[in-house]
Amino acid sequence: MRKIIKIILLLVLTFLLPLKNLYANEKIKIGLLVPLTGKNAEIGQSIIKSSLLAVNKINNISIEIIPRDTQSDPNTTLRSAKELSELGVKIVIGPVFNNNLEYLNEVKEITFLSLTNKEANNSKNIINSGINAKSQIKAIKKFLELNEIKKTIFLIPDANYKNEIEKAIQSSKIKLFKKHIYNTDPTKLTSQIEKITNYKKRKQNLDDEIVRIEKSDENNKEKLIEKLQKRDTLGSVNFDSVIIADFDESLKSVTTSLLYTDISPKNKYFITLNQWFDKSLLNETSSQPLYFPSINKKNYENFSLEYFDKFGYYPNQLSFLSFDLVGLIYYLIIQNNSVIDDKMFTKKTLFKGKVGVFEIKNNKINHILNFYKVENNKFFNLFKSFKTVIYFIFL
Repeated sequence: MRKIIKIILLLVLTFLLPLKNLYANEKIKIGLLVPLTGKNAEIGQSIIKSSLLAVNKINNISIEIIPRDTQSDPNTTLRSAKELSELGVKIVIGPVFNNNLEYLNEVKEITFLSLTNKEANNSKNIINSGINAKSQIKAIKKFLELNEIKKTIFLIPDANYKNEIEKAIQSSKIKLFKKHIYNTDPTKLTSQIEKITNYKKRKQNLDDEIVRIEKSDENNKEKLIEKLQKRDTLGSVNFDSVIIADFDESLKSVTTSLLYTDISPKNKYFITLNQWFDKSLLNETSSQPLYFPSINKKNYENFSLEYFDKFGYYPNQLSFLSFDLVGLIYYLIIQNNSVIDDKMFTKKTLFKGKVGVFEIKNNKINHILNFYKVENNKFFNLFKSFKTVIYFIFL
């Protein structure tokens, strides 16, 4: 029996509900804790501008965005949070970095929608809203199940997010054949991949087979040898897909090492984590097809173009999240009878924003991600994830 969408509340933060004067006498104060000075200032400025774009979409003059500088420092973050509290702010988007959450349990009167994707056990007044590892691995798990992929190895860099990945593997209950931790040092990487893929043995198998044929009386042995000499190895590996929890040049180093050891994406699935549609991946034709989970690509591109038209440059990726969070806050205030408190975030509800479908659960936002393939200089959407009850925070 088909599931029917029981509730579709077209939440019109934006276009349909005449809410412009709903809070005519009371400001809806949304704080921003972002870096406005120092090396990360560009991220903070981008988040401010995207938040203002969201306010413009909502079209309610009562919304007030109040930014404060964190300087990417925990102590400065705390001082700025206390200043926002003194101004009557009860909901804050930010901070950006996980280490800046350290002292925010001292400001319990504020609910913080942090942009970090870490799943640390924070204070109850902190909700992590970044695209966390569990959300990504759950989408990968679905891809493996849909394609009946049985033997998957997971390559995890020995990096500062290693524990996050391992926790997400455990909580998502993804079925893996093997898991490997690797050193990202380029001088050590290839030898590690050689070991994981049993490269030396497969290489020796090839050499041995050529020698055997040379000594044999087989017909057409010259053609057989010529055919073998075009190969790099002989013998199969004991996995059918590889997940690489890496990014940027380090990701490319891993795929290059896999190719060197005669592991090709033409016969083994190459899967990675959210790459935010990094266009440099389009040029890595030897590593394609490459699969990864991510947000709604069309909405992300439309938002980026709208941002560019308004400000003359493209936004930071986190700006897309902050755009949706402004809409989410506004929607929840409406649903909470105009009362701003921590109870707004306790209801188990699915939402659909520009970023895609997400839910708030256990002090974090879990995104139900789409799945993409990079091939032939294009990104292809393979599947969309959704459930039956969805509240639209932006149309």
